[in-house]
Amino acid sequence: MADIISHTPEGDPRRETGPSSTGSASPGMLGETEQGTADTGHGAGGFVDEPLDAPRLKGDAAVAEILDENPEVDALMREESDREVFPCDNCGARMRWHPDEDAMHCQYCGHVRAVDRGEGTILERPLSEAGTAARGLGVDLRVLQCDTCGARVAHEEVTTAKSCVYCGSSSVLSQEANRNAIRPESLIPLDIGKGGVETAFAKWIGGLWFRPNDLKDTKRFDSVGVYVPYWTFDASVHSDWTADAGYYYYVNQTYITRVNGRMVTRTRRVRKVRWVPAWGERDDVYDDLLVPASKGLDADLLQKLGSFDTSGLVPYRPHYLAGWRAEEYQVDLEQGWVGGQARIEQQQRSRCSGDVPGDTQRSLAVRNQISDVHWKHVLLPIWSLAYRYREKTYTVLVHGQTGRVVGKAPYSWWKIALTVIVVGGAVAAGVVAGG
Repeated sequence: MADIISHTPEGDPRRETGPSSTGSASPGMLGETEQGTADTGHGAGGFVDEPLDAPRLKGDAAVAEILDENPEVDALMREESDREVFPCDNCGARMRWHPDEDAMHCQYCGHVRAVDRGEGTILERPLSEAGTAARGLGVDLRVLQCDTCGARVAHEEVTTAKSCVYCGSSSVLSQEANRNAIRPESLIPLDIGKGGVETAFAKWIGGLWFRPNDLKDTKRFDSVGVYVPYWTFDASVHSDWTADAGYYYYVNQTYITRVNGRMVTRTRRVRKVRWVPAWGERDDVYDDLLVPASKGLDADLLQKLGSFDTSGLVPYRPHYLAGWRAEEYQVDLEQGWVGGQARIEQQQRSRCSGDVPGDTQRSLAVRNQISDVHWKHVLLPIWSLAYRYREKTYTVLVHGQTGRVVGKAPYSWWKIALTVIVVGGAVAAGVVAGG
């Protein structure tokens, strides 16, 4: 297991403790107290892959002098020396990451080479230290900029790509990868291969309801494994809240109504609410709150796809990207934290609402103090599929860790109409029979 270490703005490392939450509630003069529920989670994070200084060029002393006088040239050469290629030990061809073998694989001679995941130290930086993070992906890549969905997806220079892996648009422009982008601290390796994706897709499309009959015969589709950018945030939150706690009680109410032409008196039970001022506080710790940094993926599909188990994060190595795509983040760290903070505030409001005693509540007000915020940049695996049906392209996503499938598919409106007619006829027949 890796050590989870956060650095304070002063640079002193401290060990992170497990997530927890405590809270208390005070319902006005009733004198009752509620203990907040524990907030459990799993801790994991990005492993540090700090760039090592490249050795000084040897040989002609004049070269060293030029580099000393031109630090920008020296920096560029150091950056290039960090970029890796992965030749096969057996035949020299380029190797790629193979999800099914969980190792590097040569598609020419079949040679397999394990990737040492090893142990590492997870560095989670304060927001103020974004400038100290390593830059670039450490491997020669090109980027396809999609004019339709806005995604920037990196791929190896030897890969030929003419369309967007997310929306299928052919309106793409090949560009240099952003070497100044923050390097991922860690990633979850793609563990589901193409065969598993094909099986999952066939099962998914065959189990859909109210779809055209020939949709199940869809065999041709484009599938691409993509590492999607995310930000993760850790934070400590202290919340103070006030509200009106409501307690139900019942009273008998007398009323007059007409029965068979005569006025009669009846009694009924009526629910009332007794409102009592309440207040309380709670402390919560957030660990690895995931915020997507992608603009190319369909947000609705991404939410339906579900979260990731960040305990599966391993140290970032360019090996895992060999032969696959990696999207550059389009939501930067500052924007990511704005989204993360909004989610924390929403979650805290929900938790504080749960701490309010009584049967109902109103006028809930929450004041949050968020501190000790740390972040890291990670890549998470997703398969992006595109298939065509009657000249229209549909997108499907496969979770690269769990295999869950979500996507879009055409409806058969005549099946829906027939179902409505049948159900409506059955209801009508039941009414007639009952009459």
